[in-house]
Amino acid sequence: MKIFIPMEHDEGEDRCPVIPSIAGRLAEIGAEVFIEQIHDDCLNYSDDDFRNSGVTVVEDVDRAYSESDLILRLRVPPISDIDRMKEGAIHISYLDPFNRHDVVRALRDRGITAISMEMIPRTTVAQKMDSLSSQASLAGYKAVIVAAERSGKALPMMMTPAGTIVPARVFVIGAGVAGLQAIATAKRLGARVEAFDTRPVVEEQVKSLGAKFIKIDIGDTGQTKDGYAKQLTPEQLEMQREGMAKILEQSDIVITTAQVFGRKAPRIITKDMIMRMKPGSVIVDMAVETGGNVEGSIVGEEVDINGVKIIGIPNLPGKVAMDASFMYASNLFNFVEHFWDSEKKELVLDLKDEILAGCVITHEGKIVNETIRLAVAQSEKVGESS
Repeated sequence: MKIFIPMEHDEGEDRCPVIPSIAGRLAEIGAEVFIEQIHDDCLNYSDDDFRNSGVTVVEDVDRAYSESDLILRLRVPPISDIDRMKEGAIHISYLDPFNRHDVVRALRDRGITAISMEMIPRTTVAQKMDSLSSQASLAGYKAVIVAAERSGKALPMMMTPAGTIVPARVFVIGAGVAGLQAIATAKRLGARVEAFDTRPVVEEQVKSLGAKFIKIDIGDTGQTKDGYAKQLTPEQLEMQREGMAKILEQSDIVITTAQVFGRKAPRIITKDMIMRMKPGSVIVDMAVETGGNVEGSIVGEEVDINGVKIIGIPNLPGKVAMDASFMYASNLFNFVEHFWDSEKKELVLDLKDEILAGCVITHEGKIVNETIRLAVAQSEKVGESS
C-alpha cells in the first residue's frame, strides 16, 4: 500500500502531520511511504531526516496524489488536492464535516473513503487515536502559559521581606480535556484554581487536581454518549452567567473552553460581565475559532475592554508545535496500525466496526455518516431554494 503525506502550507500552521520517527514506523509495518519534499520549515526536520527513517521524499506532488492508496494529513484538504487524488483512495485528516460541506461533497464525488479525525468516538479502544483530546490537552496547557505571560500578577503565593504576595485566582470554565489540563497547569504554577462545568460527573476529576468545583444550579444538564457537554438552552445559559458573575469579579485569569461539537460555541461571558471584572484581568477564549465563549473576542487579536485583556489566539496546539506534531502523528499511526492487515500489507476497513462507523464520512461515492449526510442534504436544499 502506498501512503502519501503532504506537508501543511496553511499560514500560521507550525505543526507537521508526521515526524520522521513516526513515518519510519509506518514503513516498518510494510507500507510504501512517500512524503512531500520540505520547502518550508518543518520543526527543523530535513528531507534527509525523513529519508533516514525509511521513507521516500517526493517533489512531484501531482503524481504522489494520483498513485497513492492512502493520504495522511493534518488540516482540511483543499478542493484542488481532492481533485488530484486517485479515485477510491483513503484520506485521513481533520475534515470539519459539519461546516465544510463543500469538502465532503468533493470527497464523495471523487469516490474517496474519507475519515474525519474529529469524529473518532471517545471509547477506550479508540483513545490512542483521539487527536481531539491529544491536541486539546496541549491547548489547555498553552492557554494558561499565555495568560500567565499577559497577566500582571505572579501566579504562586510568595513570602518576601517586602510582604506576602497572594496567589492569583484562576477560573476555568469547562472541565473537558482542555479544561482539566488548564486546571492542572495553573495548579502547578501555584495559582488558586476554581472550575465550572455543566456536567456534574466531572466534579471528582476537578477536585482530584486540587481545584474547587463551582456548583451552579441550571437545571437538567449532562453529556452526550461520546462524553461531550450537551448544548444548553438560552434560559440555562443566562442562569449560568448569573452564577459566574461573582466569581469573575474575583478572578485574575479566566480560561474558557466550552464548545459543543459540530455547533457554534456558546456565549458564556458577556460584556456586562466583563465590565464587572478587575482591570488587569486576563481572559483566554479557547473557543474563539468556533464563535467564541466571550463577547468581544476576536480571532488572532487581543482586545481590551475596560482594562480586561481578552485573548483570542487561534490554533493553540500549534504554539507547542513539536509536541503537538508528535502526538498527532502518533494518533495517525495508531489508527493505521489498528486497521492494518500485516499479511496483505494494507489498510482493511470494515465499516461495521464501531470506530469506523463513527468517523468514516464518505465511501464509494456516498456520504455514509448519517448525521453528516443529513446536514449536507439540508444545506443543498437551502442552496437550491435561495
